[in-house]
Amino acid sequence: MEFVPNPGVPVENRRQLVIKLCWMLLWMAYLVYPVEDLLKGGYSLPVQVAGWAALAGFLGCYLTMVIFRSMTGTLWRGSYPVLAVMLVLAVVTGVGLGDAWLVLLTYLSVTAGAVLPVRIALGGVAGITVLVTAIALATGADNATLSSLVLPTFLSGAAMTGLQRLVGAMRELREARETAAHLAASEERLRMARDLHDLLGHSLSLITLKSELAGRFMDADQREAARAQVADIEQVARQSLIDVRSAVSGYRRPTLPVELAAARGALTTVGVTLEAAAGLAEDRPGLGGAEAECLAWALRESVTNIVRHAAGATTCTLTMDESWDGEGGRFAVLEIADNGRGPGRSAAGNGLRGLEERLALAGGRLETSPGPGGRGFRVRALVPLGVQVAGPPAATARP
Repeated sequence: MEFVPNPGVPVENRRQLVIKLCWMLLWMAYLVYPVEDLLKGGYSLPVQVAGWAALAGFLGCYLTMVIFRSMTGTLWRGSYPVLAVMLVLAVVTGVGLGDAWLVLLTYLSVTAGAVLPVRIALGGVAGITVLVTAIALATGADNATLSSLVLPTFLSGAAMTGLQRLVGAMRELREARETAAHLAASEERLRMARDLHDLLGHSLSLITLKSELAGRFMDADQREAARAQVADIEQVARQSLIDVRSAVSGYRRPTLPVELAAARGALTTVGVTLEAAAGLAEDRPGLGGAEAECLAWALRESVTNIVRHAAGATTCTLTMDESWDGEGGRFAVLEIADNGRGPGRSAAGNGLRGLEERLALAGGRLETSPGPGGRGFRVRALVPLGVQVAGPPAATARP
């Protein structure tokens, strides 16, 4: 899947870094003004050399800040010295070479909004805006030049300050989700430990007691009584093994809330936004455990297909509804649709065939089709609902 630059998320490899730098270089178009000034300004050779050196140094500092922030996603310790160098170069060139070079202060405003702490970033942007105004007035810039510099300088820096706040909120949200996932896993382990203790505590105590009794009967040469205790021990042990297997199988059984959380994380990793209907993971009247498990498997398999095969997908839509068949049967319908390139002419894979068989065993069925507007792929998993309610309204008879 094609990489799309995501603000605040560190790049993972060199290719992603190059793509992000290419996106950033699009904003270098405004440097055409100082470049044109050097080419047509009629400066002496030493001044031209100094101007090109200053422009290259400023651009190098700017790209250095972008690279380090893209690789780490956090503030770099060398940001402040680099920002000071950019300030000096922008002020010296703006005062010494004229209005065309004041655009460097606009880039400085963007950089300050991105790297300064949030509490002082807006103040730094305002200070740079005042500096631009002062230099422009001191160099005799006209009103058109002044208005074309002051407003973009402040707005671009303020926008970057807002983006920095948004990135911080996104980072806190990711950390909160990770913490919630760890807490949920810890709670699940504790619950499993309690359940196993409840299952095995009584059984093991009973086995210990009966083992002691069997030993006493054997010492007293009461073989039949001892044999009866050993038989009871065997029966208790077998039942304990059955209970443990049942409990572990229950923990391995997928559920809609768990699969929904896993789907959101998996799709976010590949740049796909999950749009899930509210209350989708809530209990639905008439939906049995086996049927709910089938829907959870359908969600897992569909998300796996999107991650592996849905090239170009940006959105995955997840809905839950109810439907009736021609015989009045009531079904829960889970629909998963993406806007990728679709399956093309390839046949259904083993995962979908296995899912279809699983749904058939539960009395349901699997339906696949192109997504909305003919784009992407849609999966509809239908399972029967046990509780019958009033069916859809009957058609009104026409005269």
